[in-house]
Amino acid sequence: MTQPDTPKPPGATPSAQAGVIAGLLLKDGLITEQQLSYALRVRSKLTSQKTVKDTLIDLGYVTSQDIQQALNKNQVNVRLGDMLVELGYLRESDLQQALGMHKDSQGKKRLGEVLVEGGFIEERKLLETLSYQLGFPLLELNFVNLDRSLFSIIPLNVCRDCSLAPVTREGNMVVVAFSDPLDQRARDTVERYLGIHYRPAIATKESITEALNALERSASPTSVSDENTVIGMINTLFEDAIEEGASDIHIEPMKDRLRVRFRRDGVMDHHKDFPKEIAPQLSTRIKVMAQSDIAEKRRHQDGRILFTSIRHGINLDMRVSFFITIYGEKIVLRLLNNKGTLLDIKEIGMAPRMLEHFIYEALEIPTGVMIITGPTGSGKTSTLYSCVNYLNDIHTSIITAEDPVEYVIDGISQCSINTKIGVTFEETLRHIVRQDPDIIVLGEIRDQFSAETAIQAALTGHKVLTTFHTEDSIGGLIRLMNMEIEAFLISSTVVCVVAQRLLRKVCPDCAEPYIPTPLDLARLGLTALDLVGAEFRSGRGCKNCRFSGYRGRVGIFELLVMNEMVKNAILSNKTSYEIRRISIETSGMVTLVEDGIVKCARGLVSMKEILTDLPRLGKPRPLHELKRILGVPL
Repeated sequence: MTQPDTPKPPGATPSAQAGVIAGLLLKDGLITEQQLSYALRVRSKLTSQKTVKDTLIDLGYVTSQDIQQALNKNQVNVRLGDMLVELGYLRESDLQQALGMHKDSQGKKRLGEVLVEGGFIEERKLLETLSYQLGFPLLELNFVNLDRSLFSIIPLNVCRDCSLAPVTREGNMVVVAFSDPLDQRARDTVERYLGIHYRPAIATKESITEALNALERSASPTSVSDENTVIGMINTLFEDAIEEGASDIHIEPMKDRLRVRFRRDGVMDHHKDFPKEIAPQLSTRIKVMAQSDIAEKRRHQDGRILFTSIRHGINLDMRVSFFITIYGEKIVLRLLNNKGTLLDIKEIGMAPRMLEHFIYEALEIPTGVMIITGPTGSGKTSTLYSCVNYLNDIHTSIITAEDPVEYVIDGISQCSINTKIGVTFEETLRHIVRQDPDIIVLGEIRDQFSAETAIQAALTGHKVLTTFHTEDSIGGLIRLMNMEIEAFLISSTVVCVVAQRLLRKVCPDCAEPYIPTPLDLARLGLTALDLVGAEFRSGRGCKNCRFSGYRGRVGIFELLVMNEMVKNAILSNKTSYEIRRISIETSGMVTLVEDGIVKCARGLVSMKEILTDLPRLGKPRPLHELKRILGVPL
């Protein structure tokens, strides 16, 4: 990047204004005084609060790795709180609040303890900063084999009591991991057993506890790979997934470990790691639970588990997929009924006027095909079931074909596809029409046969509800055409297409005002005048949202109701661009990104989610116009 020739400001040098980290970067020659001076000028003009470190990274002068190396190379002599603020891990106001709490504790708690317990910062971030400050390495004990002989020197119960673990020998020194390297009692204990022949390191309290537990299990007569232990580990894993509100569990074999991640609010989070050695036993146990072939380790398999949670008192239905990788079998479990009760149609998140159109011009129309579309994990099934629940009454016959049934609803006939016993999708669709249904629910249009079945059922006077995997509402119509369904059949049977996404909601406990940057506005194709009246927010990150800034999800919708102009556009084989333009102009369609902007302007979702997760297929309309169309208060 070309650096403008910026004169140095009078008085203090840029490094004196910028803090310790910038000084280290200058000292190591990673940035110049000119670059730092320019970064400070840019930062002073920003509407959002950014650290000097983040500004330097945004300008492309340094990378996060450069900063980490500079901190590791130079032991930093600065107070912990100030370092956390400089790194952007903590705000100045939060530091002052924590310092007040620390003072109130009258020395009973360290500042680090106050920061973690008070939900100001994650333990991992705190330990990273201590590592920079003290010059001690930060260890991942999950990936380290502890030297068992060292526990004959420092007893296991002493290690537990002081939250430390001797890790390995390096010459005549022993590397010892502390959860709190500033705990003088723990340091004195180590010196009592090892004298001065030890080198401190840092690890999280949880990883030390897990490492000590694993060591104890492996030393006991019952090996860690014993089936009973594996059963307990799997049951605990399922219970944890329920407790944390996960929608999926990913068990992934890697080169040196077995990694477990949970998908929460649509985003993957690391949960824990297991030793690589237990992978075969764990896979076999899950196959037994899923009624899959335990002898088959070369082919992909599917299965289903019905698990009764003792901790939470619920029955959990899980769909299981076994996938062969170069390091072994990857297992993904989809938690089907861990979603709570059925949503009422009025609670799915549609704007008032859009919901009104959806109910009166689509749901309550007696015949035709209603399609809900979006990628995997966008909430299509929840919306589909809320529609079924709305239509379910004593006078209506509803029958479904699903793979598998995800919600059980009283009063309707639900069929779960089971190819192992010959209950295939094709066979089920042929028999559905003989059951005298008023409404047919197809879990998904997956091929030309299911698309043709849906169209034919609508032509014979039935109402069909189904889902589809496409990017937006217009894409649903185009994909039907690509499946060689005649345009006149689509225009005469499809009554509406709903496209949707699920975006993470800004955590209400740590939300703070956000002012869109010029880059945000440029990417949206809007000006500040187009967004007058908006109250944008972003989550700072707190204990309640696991420091992500997000908690829960909200639906973003695009509703296409098929009027005569749209039908004529389809019959005329117009392009998707033309069909979209006609839909916006004549049917009052609001696009996904426009609905997202309205919800973002209310502070429900962040600007980042809008920019990264929603398709932008045209210039959005101004906020006041969108609010008027959607019936949202101005």
